[in-house]
Amino acid sequence: MSSLIDHEKLSTERVTVEESPLSVDPGTVLRKLDLRLVPPVCILYLLCFLDRANIGNAKVAGLASDLHLTGIQFNLCVAITLIPYSLLEIPSNIVLKRVGPSRWLPIIMFVWGAILVSMAFVRSFGGLMTARVFLGSAEAGLLPGLTYYLSAWYPKSALAKRIGVMYSGVSLAGAFGGLLAYAIEKMNGIGALHGWSWIFLLEGLLTVIVATAFYFYMYDYPENATFLTDAERTWLLETIKQDSAGGSKQFKREFIFQALRDPKAYLFMAMFFLGAVAAVSFTVFLPTIINGLGYSSTHAQLLSIPPNATGCVFTLIVSYLSDRKRIRGPFILVGCSVAIVGYAMLIATKTPAIQYSGSVIVAAGLLPSVSTLIAWSGGNFAGEVKRAVVIAIVIGFGNLGGVVGSFIYRQQDSPRYLPGHSACIASLCLFIVLCALTMLRLHALNRSKTAQCEREGVTADKSDAFAELGDSSPLYRYTL
Repeated sequence: MSSLIDHEKLSTERVTVEESPLSVDPGTVLRKLDLRLVPPVCILYLLCFLDRANIGNAKVAGLASDLHLTGIQFNLCVAITLIPYSLLEIPSNIVLKRVGPSRWLPIIMFVWGAILVSMAFVRSFGGLMTARVFLGSAEAGLLPGLTYYLSAWYPKSALAKRIGVMYSGVSLAGAFGGLLAYAIEKMNGIGALHGWSWIFLLEGLLTVIVATAFYFYMYDYPENATFLTDAERTWLLETIKQDSAGGSKQFKREFIFQALRDPKAYLFMAMFFLGAVAAVSFTVFLPTIINGLGYSSTHAQLLSIPPNATGCVFTLIVSYLSDRKRIRGPFILVGCSVAIVGYAMLIATKTPAIQYSGSVIVAAGLLPSVSTLIAWSGGNFAGEVKRAVVIAIVIGFGNLGGVVGSFIYRQQDSPRYLPGHSACIASLCLFIVLCALTMLRLHALNRSKTAQCEREGVTADKSDAFAELGDSSPLYRYTL
């Protein structure tokens, strides 16, 4: 996993601080962080998304027909997961801040793995709906928790690459899930279980085993990093402090209210909502879309691999370039535009090969855009508590877009699903508009802060005096 992250030159990471007598090599510190933190984070998120989205593979494997789902019942089962998933993200991140990521994240992972195992034995629409509610409740804290976790360890100029590697788990889950479903589906009838039951059972057991191992492996915060030397730990803490303009680490209710009152949080939330409409619908319904092109259920599982693999590669490339250039918004603008081209190909032709190519292009533009947005929002708020709450707001309520996305690909619209593709184009167009407006707003705020510092003589050595202001500090600069 660490090979995905380039440490050849410190200039690439751009996380320099003033000369220090500690003789610390920043590249060595980042390499140590990547070896210890990135693999478990990626595996956690890969399994989270795999366990939530594998219902799409299960449908192609016969779930809907075996449970006699009609009308929009399958769509309801997809959507219902995202409601508790969205509503519980803020409470989950607050609990995470209090009890520590190394305990909270493996615990919720263990719980959702056990719930997925139980889904193998549902025999009705009501049973599936109930299980999906509990699954969404347990998974709620993972993505905002992991985003906050990485932002607590890495300077924001090095954050997008790591979040990109983490978010590539979405694509890997789609590719890996398709391959697994292709193999597991052949177990249909063994132990009197359907093929889709085996998908839930085996993937749930894998999650439970991994969660148990990670409970004893993960670290909380840099202060507890025993794998760093004292000098390296001091350098890292000082770098993060300078990077956030001295944002407070204390837990105060006022910081929660700061997050709730910040208009920028709702701008990012709106963008995530629009991105989730397309991202959730695409990742869950991709096997169904491919099946609708005329391919068999078995081939549809396998053909879901190339689009997801393409999305993974482009997510890694864009996250690397985003950190190198220290910008986020322009990459989102380009990515959304590319995805719109892919959806247009799905709409404009009836030729399966061209439509399938369109799905690959959608993945290449859409998935990196959502990943970059997560890094953008996670790196533009200072103070640990405020950042944790804002991330939960953005991802939590933004994920309600996935509820909308769950209903735009309806059975009666098969095989071309024109309303669903059109809805995704509309959401991405609005995403582009909001992204451009957010960039303009952040640029204006940075100019105002620079003018204030020049006018009042505010310098970096006064950062502690502004600690409780978080990103409102005149010393804090937003990433565009």
